Amino acid sequence: MSSAASFRPAAWPATAPPVAPREPHEIRQLGRVRTDAYAWMRFVPAAGTRTLDTLPPRLRAHLEAEMRYARDVLGPLEPAVRWFYERLAGGAPEVREPLSDSPAGWRYHAAVPEGGAHRVFARTGVDGRTQRLLDEAARAGGHAYYRATDHQPSPDDRYFAWAEDVVGDDRHRICVLDTESGALRTLVASDAFGYGGFAFSPSSRYLFWIWRDAHSRPARLYRSPVEGGEPVLVHEERDPAIFMRVARTAAGRFVALTLAGPDTGEVRLIAADAETEPPRPVRPRRRGVRYEVDEWNGALLMLTDADGAFDRKLLRLDPATLAVRDELVPHRPGVPVVAVRPFAEALARLERVDGLLRLVLMHPDGRETPIGFDEPACSLELAASQPYGAKRVRIMRQTPASPPRWLDVDLASGRCEEAGRADPRGFDPAAYRVERLEARAPDGEMVPVTVLSRRDARGPQPLLLTGYGAYGIAREPDFSWPAAVLVDAGFRHAIAHVRGGSEKGARWYRDGCRGRKRNSMTDFIACARHLVEIGYAAPGRIVAHGVSAGGLLVCGAMNEAPELWAGVIAQVPFVDMLNTMSDAGHPLVPLLRPDWGDPLADPAAYDWIAAISPCENVGRAAYPPLLCTAGLKDDRVPYWEPAKLVANVRHRGTGGNPAILVLDPDSGHQGSDDRDRAFAQAALFWAYACRCAGVPVPPGGADRP
Repeated sequence: MSSAASFRPAAWPATAPPVAPREPHEIRQLGRVRTDAYAWMRFVPAAGTRTLDTLPPRLRAHLEAEMRYARDVLGPLEPAVRWFYERLAGGAPEVREPLSDSPAGWRYHAAVPEGGAHRVFARTGVDGRTQRLLDEAARAGGHAYYRATDHQPSPDDRYFAWAEDVVGDDRHRICVLDTESGALRTLVASDAFGYGGFAFSPSSRYLFWIWRDAHSRPARLYRSPVEGGEPVLVHEERDPAIFMRVARTAAGRFVALTLAGPDTGEVRLIAADAETEPPRPVRPRRRGVRYEVDEWNGALLMLTDADGAFDRKLLRLDPATLAVRDELVPHRPGVPVVAVRPFAEALARLERVDGLLRLVLMHPDGRETPIGFDEPACSLELAASQPYGAKRVRIMRQTPASPPRWLDVDLASGRCEEAGRADPRGFDPAAYRVERLEARAPDGEMVPVTVLSRRDARGPQPLLLTGYGAYGIAREPDFSWPAAVLVDAGFRHAIAHVRGGSEKGARWYRDGCRGRKRNSMTDFIACARHLVEIGYAAPGRIVAHGVSAGGLLVCGAMNEAPELWAGVIAQVPFVDMLNTMSDAGHPLVPLLRPDWGDPLADPAAYDWIAAISPCENVGRAAYPPLLCTAGLKDDRVPYWEPAKLVANVRHRGTGGNPAILVLDPDSGHQGSDDRDRAFAQAALFWAYACRCAGVPVPPGGADRP
């Protein structure tokens, strides 16, 4: 184990970084004036996908110089990268994920074959015969990028469908396999929305799917015959602040089109006996009210935050009149209802108590059976595509020290039976300790922090602190094989559950958005300082890590307290916040205004965004080493956001530490499905973190370039 006594400053190659030209671009907005010296880095092609070949020559030359600089500075870490990669790949979990069991007796499952990097989807019948449905490695062949999502069988088990992206721009095609004939059809050739963006009709004759417009916004719902034919427009959404998703309800009596924004929502239903009819709204959309709809034993269910139920209540509706029959679960402040899954025998729900998830089974007579797990930090997830008539609900349970376990929970008794697991080779959960601690924020709020350590760790250790804290998304204490490998190398790994997420309910989210967003950054800093104070983290050896809005978090914390961090890792970070939120043409800006504010119309929103936007707040201070990643095809957080931050840190920061942009010309916001590529990226991050924190790799050895 490494200790504070063995710390030595990081040594970096004396390679000169690219110098980005500063060309002041004055922006006047709401009576305010700002200057963006790097506005020239922004490039949006008139049509098609952004590639290196389509970039303006000067911009391409600059980004290629950034790529060369990253290779030069990170190249000496190659022995450490290789050490981490070998451990990640050598212990890669043997995953056989049970997906769903159909009423006809088919058992669907997915696995990554030994030595493989992609999943194979298959199903096994009651006779023991196994049928292969999808080999992702074969589909990925010849593509620099491949990611598949939303795999699902049709209700009659004849078809198996998935969405795939072979470009990296999150614009999917939808493929349908006929399991009887073996014919594979590309039902939607392009521009489909793959995340909750398609579903078979109850009859299995049609596929409902969502189309993305030129701004990548989910904008239309179509219905296509599964056996081929022209698509029919079902619904067109005119509000750019609305996202769409489509799914069948639990018993298959309806297709539900959910139209949702951060502060509004609407559900429209298509009945199973009228699949070609227009969808019927359950409630008109109303600002400040969100709801979701499902069905249970002949009634509709509505999970909603109406009437001040910020942490949501569950109502039962008459399916004919849509009137409220009764309240099944009342609103309980601080106990948010996270998800519900109806079955004929019971209603399964996930709710959060004291920041942690628990499963509750509600029986038709009103009795409830809570299913708890004796863990300081535990993540639970309801498995997708479970038959309404099933006798058991399948959940996935994991902790930072316990790899995923799929459990079948008997709906009548609550007894649990293991259905699958994903254990890394040679991994021993008993060698690790998980703790749920609390740090006091500057305003007195207590911020949860989940810590993973080796049981034999003594005294302060180097720390990797990660967080997210946005959009009401809770950062769950999931198992991470890369995190376990980093801990084995001498680190502690911690998750800061900062405000802006929903770990403590809707209040926790509201206290970390809009004008209170700075709370997220100060919460993160408070967690780091608390772990130093209690002797868990070695001073000067803390590396911050965040992804997307988590990149905003850690880069904001870097600006607030640059002296606290040994290094920062920001993956596709949302850091040019003021300019992005002032871009009405950005695909996500209308949707995100309720979370961040509108600096085009609201002076107060302009001011609070300007006060925390990382690009605008780089100070004249000694900055830690900074590693930012970007995907050239990313439309959510475009490459120029981290590119601008890196350039500005070099321009204004002092101390001589590197600011590095790792640009992937073939990817977008999401990473590829390729497990080897994911391990390679994690290995690079961990080698960088070790160099920042002065940890030798391999542990106990010399870490020299």
